[in-house]
Amino acid sequence: MPDLFVASSNVTSLSPEDRRLHLRMLEAILFAAAAPLSAAELAAKMPEGVKIDALLHELQTAYASRGVNLKQAGEAWAFRTAPDLGFLLEEHRQEEKKLSRPALETLAIIAYHQPVTRAEIEEVRGVSTSKGTLDVLLETGWVRPKGRRRTPGRPLTFGTTTEFLDHFGLSAISDLPGLAELKAAGLLNATIPPGFDAQPPFGEPPTEDFLDEDG
Repeated sequence: MPDLFVASSNVTSLSPEDRRLHLRMLEAILFAAAAPLSAAELAAKMPEGVKIDALLHELQTAYASRGVNLKQAGEAWAFRTAPDLGFLLEEHRQEEKKLSRPALETLAIIAYHQPVTRAEIEEVRGVSTSKGTLDVLLETGWVRPKGRRRTPGRPLTFGTTTEFLDHFGLSAISDLPGLAELKAAGLLNATIPPGFDAQPPFGEPPTEDFLDEDG
C-alpha cells in the first residue's frame, strides 16, 4: 500500500519518523474533533515546536483525492466529505431545517455587508426585520454579534462565523459567490434593491467596538 503522506520541503528539518508521527497525531486530533479547530488550537495539542501550518498543508495534500478532504474555514480546519461525493449526504441535508426566505435574505446581507446593524439590514431589504429572524440565525451558529457602533444608541452589529464558512464549504468570506449565483440559489429575490450588489456598501467602520469571540 502506498505511503499516504508524501515528503514535503516545508518539513525537511524533521526526521521521516518524526514527520510521520506528527502527521498521524494531527490526523487523529482532526478526526476526533467535534468542531473545526484553529491552527493555534491544534498546535497546543501537538509537541512543542511543531510547524503546524506546514503539517496542515501536507495533510491537506495527502487527502486531496480521498473520500474526505481536509478543509480550511476561516482560521479553522476540519475533515469534510469530498465535494464530488456530496450526493451521499443528500438525504441528511434534506432533513435539515430550512430557513425562511426572510432569514435567507438576512443571512446573505449579513455575509456580504458585515459587520452590519439591524437598521442597515432593513435598509437593504426594504422591510423591517423581526427579532425572530435574527434569533433563528443566531441559533444556527452561522451569525453572531460582532460589536457595537460608536453612534447614538450604540447599535449592535452582526457578522458570520467559522460555522457558517464550514457549513457552506468556504475557506474565507472572499470565497462567497456573486449576486447572480445567490439569486440562482434562491437566496435573494428580485425585490432586493439595486444597492445590494455583493459589495459591502457599509464596510468595516473605524468607529466599531468589537466584542470578544465569546461575546
